[in-house]
Amino acid sequence: MNKTMASATHAVADIPAGATLAVGGFGLSGVPDTLIQALHEQGADDLEVVSNNCGVDGRGLGILLASGRISRVTGSYVGENKEFARQYLSGELEVELVPQGTPAERLRSGGTGIPAFYTPAGVGTQVATGGLPWRYAPDGTIALASPPKETRDFDGRTHVLEHAITTDYALVRAWRGDHHGNLVFHRAAANFNPLAAMAGRITVAEVEDLVEPGELAAGHVQVPGIFVQRVVQLSPAQAADKPIEKRTVRSR
Repeated sequence: MNKTMASATHAVADIPAGATLAVGGFGLSGVPDTLIQALHEQGADDLEVVSNNCGVDGRGLGILLASGRISRVTGSYVGENKEFARQYLSGELEVELVPQGTPAERLRSGGTGIPAFYTPAGVGTQVATGGLPWRYAPDGTIALASPPKETRDFDGRTHVLEHAITTDYALVRAWRGDHHGNLVFHRAAANFNPLAAMAGRITVAEVEDLVEPGELAAGHVQVPGIFVQRVVQLSPAQAADKPIEKRTVRSR
Protein backbone atom coordinates (compact mmCIF):
# COMPACT_ATOMS: atom_id res chain seq x y z
CA MET A 1 0.00 0.00 0.00
CA ASN A 2 2.95 2.35 0.52
CA LYS A 3 3.53 3.76 -2.96
CA THR A 4 6.19 6.30 -2.05
CA MET A 5 9.28 6.24 -4.26
CA ALA A 6 12.77 7.27 -3.18
CA SER A 7 13.03 9.95 -5.85
CA ALA A 8 11.61 11.20 -9.13
CA THR A 9 14.54 9.47 -10.85
CA HIS A 10 13.44 6.10 -9.47
CA ALA A 11 9.80 6.80 -10.29
CA VAL A 12 10.38 7.28 -14.03
CA ALA A 13 13.32 4.93 -14.49
CA ASP A 14 11.35 2.25 -16.36
CA ILE A 15 9.53 4.53 -18.84
CA PRO A 16 10.74 3.18 -22.20
CA ALA A 17 11.26 4.81 -25.56
CA GLY A 18 7.99 4.96 -27.48
CA ALA A 19 5.82 5.11 -24.35
CA THR A 20 2.53 6.98 -24.30
CA LEU A 21 2.17 9.61 -21.54
CA ALA A 22 -0.75 11.55 -20.12
CA VAL A 23 0.62 14.68 -18.45
CA GLY A 24 -1.27 17.07 -16.21
CA GLY A 25 -1.04 20.83 -16.21
CA PHE A 26 -2.44 23.84 -18.02
CA GLY A 27 0.12 26.37 -19.16
CA LEU A 28 2.48 26.31 -16.20
CA SER A 29 -0.17 25.61 -13.55
CA GLY A 30 -0.09 22.18 -11.99
CA VAL A 31 2.70 20.90 -14.24
CA PRO A 32 4.72 17.92 -12.89
CA ASP A 33 8.02 19.68 -13.56
CA THR A 34 10.16 17.49 -11.32
CA LEU A 35 9.00 14.28 -12.99
CA ILE A 36 9.42 15.80 -16.45
CA GLN A 37 12.97 16.87 -15.62
CA ALA A 38 13.75 13.39 -14.29
CA LEU A 39 12.38 11.85 -17.48
CA HIS A 40 14.49 14.22 -19.54
CA GLU A 41 17.60 13.11 -17.65
CA GLN A 42 16.54 9.45 -18.01
CA GLY A 43 16.69 9.76 -21.81
CA ALA A 44 13.52 8.06 -23.11
CA ASP A 45 12.56 9.33 -26.56
CA ASP A 46 9.91 8.83 -29.26
CA LEU A 47 7.32 9.68 -26.61
CA GLU A 48 3.65 10.15 -27.49
CA VAL A 49 2.18 12.75 -25.16
CA VAL A 50 -1.42 13.60 -24.30
CA SER A 51 -1.58 16.98 -22.58
CA ASN A 52 -3.61 20.16 -22.92
CA ASN A 53 -0.52 21.96 -24.15
CA CYS A 54 3.18 21.15 -24.44
CA GLY A 55 4.60 23.52 -21.86
CA VAL A 56 6.45 26.66 -22.89
CA ASP A 57 9.93 27.15 -24.28
CA GLY A 58 12.34 25.84 -21.66
CA ARG A 59 9.73 24.76 -19.13
CA GLY A 60 7.47 21.76 -18.53
CA LEU A 61 7.05 19.50 -21.52
CA GLY A 62 8.89 22.15 -23.53
CA ILE A 63 12.10 20.64 -22.12
CA LEU A 64 11.38 17.23 -23.66
CA LEU A 65 10.16 18.84 -26.85
CA ALA A 66 13.30 20.95 -27.33
CA SER A 67 15.52 17.89 -26.96
CA GLY A 68 13.58 15.96 -29.60
CA ARG A 69 12.15 13.40 -27.19
CA ILE A 70 8.49 13.82 -28.23
CA SER A 71 7.22 12.41 -31.53
CA ARG A 72 3.47 13.00 -31.16
CA VAL A 73 1.20 15.31 -29.15
CA THR A 74 -2.54 15.14 -28.59
CA GLY A 75 -3.71 18.44 -27.14
CA SER A 76 -5.79 21.53 -27.63
CA TYR A 77 -3.41 24.47 -27.41
CA VAL A 78 -0.07 25.30 -29.01
CA GLY A 79 0.11 28.48 -26.96
CA GLU A 80 3.37 30.27 -26.24
CA ASN A 81 5.70 27.45 -27.28
CA LYS A 82 7.52 28.63 -30.39
CA GLU A 83 9.52 25.40 -30.65
CA PHE A 84 6.26 23.41 -30.64
CA ALA A 85 4.97 25.47 -33.56
CA ARG A 86 8.28 25.19 -35.41
CA GLN A 87 8.49 21.42 -35.09
CA TYR A 88 4.86 20.99 -36.13
CA LEU A 89 5.06 23.23 -39.18
CA SER A 90 8.40 21.74 -40.29
CA GLY A 91 7.09 18.17 -40.16
CA GLU A 92 9.20 17.04 -37.19
CA LEU A 93 6.23 16.54 -34.86
CA GLU A 94 2.85 14.88 -35.27
CA VAL A 95 0.08 16.89 -33.62
CA GLU A 96 -3.57 16.02 -33.07
CA LEU A 97 -5.37 19.23 -32.12
CA VAL A 98 -8.84 18.78 -30.61
CA PRO A 99 -11.42 20.98 -28.84
CA GLN A 100 -10.30 21.49 -25.25
CA GLY A 101 -13.14 19.61 -23.58
CA THR A 102 -12.64 16.59 -25.82
CA PRO A 103 -9.26 15.40 -24.49
CA ALA A 104 -10.57 15.98 -20.96
CA GLU A 105 -13.48 13.61 -21.56
CA ARG A 106 -11.35 11.17 -23.54
CA LEU A 107 -8.97 10.87 -20.58
CA ARG A 108 -11.82 10.57 -18.07
CA SER A 109 -13.51 7.93 -20.20
CA GLY A 110 -10.28 5.97 -20.46
CA GLY A 111 -9.95 6.00 -16.70
CA THR A 112 -13.50 4.83 -16.09
CA GLY A 113 -13.57 2.11 -18.75
CA ILE A 114 -15.86 3.87 -21.24
CA PRO A 115 -14.50 3.05 -24.73
CA ALA A 116 -16.02 5.99 -26.63
CA PHE A 117 -18.63 8.74 -26.43
CA TYR A 118 -20.54 11.17 -28.64
CA THR A 119 -20.10 14.94 -28.38
CA PRO A 120 -21.33 17.93 -30.40
CA ALA A 121 -17.88 19.56 -30.15
CA GLY A 122 -16.28 19.69 -33.58
CA VAL A 123 -19.38 18.91 -35.63
CA GLY A 124 -19.34 20.76 -38.94
CA THR A 125 -15.56 21.18 -38.88
CA GLN A 126 -12.56 19.10 -39.96
CA VAL A 127 -12.52 17.62 -36.46
CA ALA A 128 -15.48 15.55 -37.66
CA THR A 129 -15.02 15.46 -41.45
CA GLY A 130 -11.28 14.83 -41.39
CA GLY A 131 -8.46 16.59 -43.15
CA LEU A 132 -6.78 18.33 -40.22
CA PRO A 133 -3.00 18.24 -40.71
CA TRP A 134 -1.52 15.85 -38.19
CA ARG A 135 1.89 16.01 -39.78
CA TYR A 136 3.35 18.31 -42.42
CA ALA A 137 5.95 17.39 -45.01
CA PRO A 138 9.13 19.51 -45.11
CA ASP A 139 7.78 21.32 -48.19
CA GLY A 140 4.69 22.46 -46.28
CA THR A 141 2.22 20.01 -47.79
CA ILE A 142 0.14 17.75 -45.55
CA ALA A 143 1.89 14.41 -45.06
CA LEU A 144 -0.72 12.93 -42.71
CA ALA A 145 -4.29 14.16 -42.20
CA SER A 146 -6.90 13.26 -39.62
CA PRO A 147 -9.48 10.67 -40.72
CA PRO A 148 -13.22 11.36 -40.79
CA LYS A 149 -15.12 10.39 -37.66
CA GLU A 150 -18.43 8.65 -37.21
CA THR A 151 -21.37 10.96 -36.52
CA ARG A 152 -24.85 10.28 -35.19
CA ASP A 153 -27.93 12.38 -34.48
CA PHE A 154 -29.46 12.54 -31.01
CA ASP A 155 -32.67 14.52 -30.52
CA GLY A 156 -32.13 16.25 -33.83
CA ARG A 157 -28.56 17.31 -33.11
CA THR A 158 -25.46 15.82 -34.73
CA HIS A 159 -22.69 14.43 -32.55
CA VAL A 160 -19.25 13.07 -33.37
CA LEU A 161 -17.80 9.86 -31.94
CA GLU A 162 -14.62 10.28 -29.91
CA HIS A 163 -12.58 7.39 -28.55
CA ALA A 164 -11.29 7.18 -24.99
CA ILE A 165 -7.61 7.59 -24.19
CA THR A 166 -5.50 5.37 -21.98
CA THR A 167 -1.74 5.70 -21.77
CA ASP A 168 1.19 3.60 -20.58
CA TYR A 169 2.11 6.18 -17.94
CA ALA A 170 0.72 9.38 -16.46
CA LEU A 171 2.66 12.18 -14.78
CA VAL A 172 0.73 14.50 -12.47
CA ARG A 173 1.28 17.05 -9.72
CA ALA A 174 -0.80 17.29 -6.55
CA TRP A 175 -0.95 19.75 -3.68
CA ARG A 176 -1.40 17.10 -1.00
CA GLY A 177 -1.26 13.33 -1.04
CA ASP A 178 -0.69 10.33 1.19
CA HIS A 179 1.43 7.19 0.95
CA HIS A 180 -1.51 5.26 -0.51
CA GLY A 181 -1.71 7.60 -3.50
CA ASN A 182 -4.83 9.57 -2.57
CA LEU A 183 -4.48 13.05 -4.07
CA VAL A 184 -5.82 16.55 -3.48
CA PHE A 185 -5.22 19.46 -5.88
CA HIS A 186 -5.12 23.18 -5.15
CA ARG A 187 -7.71 25.24 -6.98
CA ALA A 188 -6.92 25.81 -10.68
CA ALA A 189 -3.83 23.58 -10.46
CA ALA A 190 -6.21 20.63 -10.61
CA ASN A 191 -6.97 21.34 -14.31
CA PHE A 192 -6.13 18.16 -16.30
CA ASN A 193 -4.30 16.41 -13.47
CA PRO A 194 -7.15 14.23 -12.12
CA LEU A 195 -8.09 13.17 -15.65
CA ALA A 196 -4.52 12.31 -16.61
CA ALA A 197 -4.11 10.36 -13.37
CA MET A 198 -7.15 8.24 -14.20
CA ALA A 199 -6.01 7.46 -17.74
CA GLY A 200 -2.51 6.19 -17.01
CA ARG A 201 -1.92 2.48 -16.52
CA ILE A 202 0.97 3.49 -14.27
CA THR A 203 0.40 6.91 -12.72
CA VAL A 204 3.22 8.78 -11.02
CA ALA A 205 2.30 11.72 -8.79
CA GLU A 206 4.66 14.35 -7.45
CA VAL A 207 3.21 15.73 -4.22
CA GLU A 208 3.98 19.02 -2.51
CA ASP A 209 2.74 17.95 0.93
CA LEU A 210 2.91 14.22 1.71
CA VAL A 211 0.87 13.11 4.73
CA GLU A 212 0.10 9.85 6.48
CA PRO A 213 -2.89 7.73 5.40
CA GLY A 214 -6.02 8.92 7.20
CA GLU A 215 -4.96 12.56 7.40
CA LEU A 216 -6.83 13.49 4.21
CA ALA A 217 -10.56 13.86 4.71
CA ALA A 218 -12.28 11.34 2.45
CA GLY A 219 -14.55 14.02 1.03
CA HIS A 220 -11.56 16.12 -0.03
CA VAL A 221 -9.81 13.41 -2.05
CA GLN A 222 -10.06 14.21 -5.76
CA VAL A 223 -8.17 11.18 -7.08
CA PRO A 224 -8.44 7.94 -5.07
CA GLY A 225 -5.25 5.96 -4.59
CA ILE A 226 -6.55 3.14 -6.78
CA PHE A 227 -5.58 5.29 -9.78
CA VAL A 228 -2.05 6.04 -8.52
CA GLN A 229 0.85 3.60 -8.46
CA ARG A 230 3.82 5.80 -7.48
CA VAL A 231 4.19 8.87 -5.26
CA VAL A 232 7.16 11.23 -5.09
CA GLN A 233 7.50 13.76 -2.28
CA LEU A 234 8.80 17.12 -3.49
CA SER A 235 11.43 19.05 -1.56
CA PRO A 236 10.38 22.45 -0.17
CA ALA A 237 12.27 24.17 -2.99
CA GLN A 238 10.60 22.01 -5.64
CA ALA A 239 7.17 22.56 -4.10
CA ALA A 240 7.68 26.33 -4.04
CA ASP A 241 8.85 26.52 -7.67
CA LYS A 242 5.67 27.75 -9.35
CA PRO A 243 6.41 30.09 -12.25
CA ILE A 244 3.77 32.33 -13.76
CA GLU A 245 3.32 32.03 -17.51
CA LYS A 246 2.10 35.58 -18.04
CA ARG A 247 2.30 38.16 -15.28
CA THR A 248 -0.01 41.14 -15.78
CA VAL A 249 -0.44 44.20 -13.59
CA ARG A 250 -2.83 47.13 -13.57
CA SER A 251 -1.62 50.69 -13.59
CA ARG A 252 -2.65 52.52 -10.45
